[in-house]
Amino acid sequence: MFDPSLLPILLLLLATGAFAGLLSGLLGIGGGIFLVPVLLFIFRGLGASDGIVMQLCVGTSTATIVATSIRSVWAHHGRGAVEVGILRAWAPWLAVGAILGVLTATTLKSDTLMLIFGGLATVMGIYMLAGNPNWRLGDSHPGLRVYAPYSGVMGFVCAMIGIGGGTFGVPALTAYGTPINRAIATSAGFGLLISLPASVTYVLASTDDVTLPPFTLGLVSLPAFLAITAMTFVTVPMGARLTHVLPTGRLRKVFALFIILAALNMLRKALF
Repeated sequence: MFDPSLLPILLLLLATGAFAGLLSGLLGIGGGIFLVPVLLFIFRGLGASDGIVMQLCVGTSTATIVATSIRSVWAHHGRGAVEVGILRAWAPWLAVGAILGVLTATTLKSDTLMLIFGGLATVMGIYMLAGNPNWRLGDSHPGLRVYAPYSGVMGFVCAMIGIGGGTFGVPALTAYGTPINRAIATSAGFGLLISLPASVTYVLASTDDVTLPPFTLGLVSLPAFLAITAMTFVTVPMGARLTHVLPTGRLRKVFALFIILAALNMLRKALF
């Protein structure tokens, strides 16, 4: 029987899922950069062990990104905005990097993982907010020597801190001449290619001698996963439609501000 005292948590999860889905469709980021801080608040309240709570947040966030990315890619692909060739080229490197990222995350302390999350996200947010949107490294997709190591590192970092591919994919693609709308759409596919192998690895992670919320599989909370993904399937198409309506400059600023706010909050939790 459902415990009425858990109703506020359920409502928070549903609201979080709705907003994460909007972000995923709008910005191609999978919603993880917003989900992880909220899940940290929830799981700490449910008594998850301090030594594993951040990994639980990252694992659950990663699992939800599988669903949100599928929905986001589908919505953007219907508008012809996804660069399928780029996804195929980057896929194996993203997957290998993602698995290595999960294996690394499970060996770190939660506070260390929070510092990594906050630091990297802050740097990327500032770049997107203050960097020159017209700055280019090239006018076409880079060759294997560039995209293979970059996508491997991207898969590693995103899986380690539980975010989608947009945080690193969007600036990389736009730097090589991809219009931001198409970069956002394609980065949603990066999120899927990273989160699928990563979430399987989080599910298989060992969790002996730690306290976890009920119905947790490995390092993935099933109730949180179901509540969040149920709402993202509703709101992702809304965000995808906005991507093709809002001005490019505004999209870039919205993307950057969300990254910076979430990152600074995570640094605050880790340091104080």
